This record gives sequence, C-alpha cells and structure tokens, in this order.
Amino acid sequence: MEVQNVLVVGCGNSGMEIAYDLASHGANTSIVIRSPVHAVTKEIIRLGMTLVQHKPVNVVDDLLYLSRHGIVRPKLGPLVLKAKIGRSAVVDVGAVGLIKNGTIKFVYHGRCLEIFRKIKGYIVEFDGRKENTFHAIVFATGYKSTANTWLKNGESMLNDDGLPKQEFPNHWKGANGLYCAALAKRGLAGIAMDAKNIANDILSNYHA
Repeated sequence: MEVQNVLVVGCGNSGMEIAYDLASHGANTSIVIRSPVHAVTKEIIRLGMTLVQHKPVNVVDDLLYLSRHGIVRPKLGPLVLKAKIGRSAVVDVGAVGLIKNGTIKFVYHGRCLEIFRKIKGYIVEFDGRKENTFHAIVFATGYKSTANTWLKNGESMLNDDGLPKQEFPNHWKGANGLYCAALAKRGLAGIAMDAKNIANDILSNYHA
C-alpha cells in the first residue's frame, strides 16, 4: 500500500494526537502550528494543578519547565493563559518527540488561512509558492458551541456563542432548574467545580 502524505492543521490536543497516531501508523505526517502553544506532559499538568491550589497561577507558571523543540510558546504561562482566554495547554502524548526527531514535519505560521494559496487535487501551494503533495488534510481547528440554537428557554443563560452570559464563577446556574457544566473554559478543574456546585444546588433544593 502506498504511504499517504497527510497534513494536520491545528496543534491543539486533537491535532497533536491525530498527528501522533498518523505518524505512528506509517503516514508521512506534517502539522501546521497556527499560533504559539504550550506543549506539556501529563505529569507537568498534574503538578501545576496541585501547586495552583496553594500558589498564584503566575508563580506556578514560573516554576514549570515548558520549553519544547521547535514550538514557539506563548508569552503568558499555561495557567495564566487558561484563566485569561480559556486556552488549554496541549498535553503531549508523544507528538513533540516525533516533531523533534523529524518524523512529524513541522510547519509554523501565524494563521492557517495565510498558509494556503491554492489547493488543487493533491497539490497544496503554500505562501512563497512552495508546493507539497498531500493525499488528505485534517482540519483540527476547534469547534463552536451550538447549545443556544437548540436549547429552549435558555436565552437568559447562554449568549449567541452558546456560552454562559454570567462570568465565572457564577456561570453554571440559570433559571428554571437549568445548569451548565464545562462551558467556562477552565479545563478539568473547572468541570469538577461546576459538577460540585450543581450537585450541591440540586441537593439543597431537594431538602428545601
């Protein structure tokens, strides 16, 4: 079987894991890094989540070792970045090592729409008129919540982007017994906090 050339656009957790799986199963894999990103191990994430319970997030960020070969990191640390704009660090499952040794070919650029000049058949023309052949392109560029389009009577809770109107930490509770979890863009710790708040609120109403 002919080896396939695959381009992955996006370097979030999904993009990195897809690139890793493709490369690990024999595909000639390239990845587009659209913007600076933190790529850290599960152990570093676990350490950070433990320390942040006792220290300010900016102090914890300074303690974590985060440099990775060839990947430009944001100016803000991973925990501060998560708190400010909701962007999580990438939990590295092995893709960084494959980028480092050249198994996954690394393409960095500011924005994905600026990268492609033309796609015709299997030929992709990049800025600078450089051409490469790819049998498939995987866009791992994120998603948008659509809860506001199908949820009835949820207008008071969700905005036009399907996200809570109320700021954290009061975002999880709406009117008429409506709750939301995992929409504050605060990772697993935020989801756990939402779940506890919702459970306690349901319990208090049950006993009322």
